[in-house]
Amino acid sequence: MLGQVKAVHPGSDVSVETLYHGRKDSHTSGDRRGEEIFEIGYVSPLGPLRILGLASAVLEVKFCKTEIPSIDDSVPKMLLACGSQLDEYFRGKRKVFDLKLEPRGTAFQKRVWRQLLRIPYGETRSYKDIASGVGNSRAVRAVGMANARNPISIIIPCHRVIGIKGDLVGYGGELWRKQWLLDHERDGTSLKGT
Repeated sequence: MLGQVKAVHPGSDVSVETLYHGRKDSHTSGDRRGEEIFEIGYVSPLGPLRILGLASAVLEVKFCKTEIPSIDDSVPKMLLACGSQLDEYFRGKRKVFDLKLEPRGTAFQKRVWRQLLRIPYGETRSYKDIASGVGNSRAVRAVGMANARNPISIIIPCHRVIGIKGDLVGYGGELWRKQWLLDHERDGTSLKGT
């Protein structure tokens, strides 16, 4: 495996309240509070990723500064599948992820994230394109804010959103990573043969 699953924390130190931000509009209609949240680390070519999820769905994939130390080996299948699919993506063997995702956010943010999932591998869209896709071409700034709050990096491909003139603008994982991901998807040469 290119990336290594480094840890799992049943009952992660990340509280449900942190994920839900205490807002009624932040969770899905079937309230998942009380379900155990698991956390694993994945070592990507762009640095460590922290994956949070339930046994049944991925909640977050975010870049982090340090690897998560190994604690337990009872990794839920959903999180192992996430690590495996990220591995295939970085090897250039996967273009579409097949995971149950439950990102936490407002109704508008979720509409934006669903629109991001429609951007094909290797292609980009502008913030204005995404705003039009959610039904309000003037909501470019709101789309930018929703994009910035995307909790599931790479899988919900916020890196595929660029400025109207084709320039790289904004990426929570830093612009050099955004460029790397776009180059990887465009020519697929970043990790072939590894």
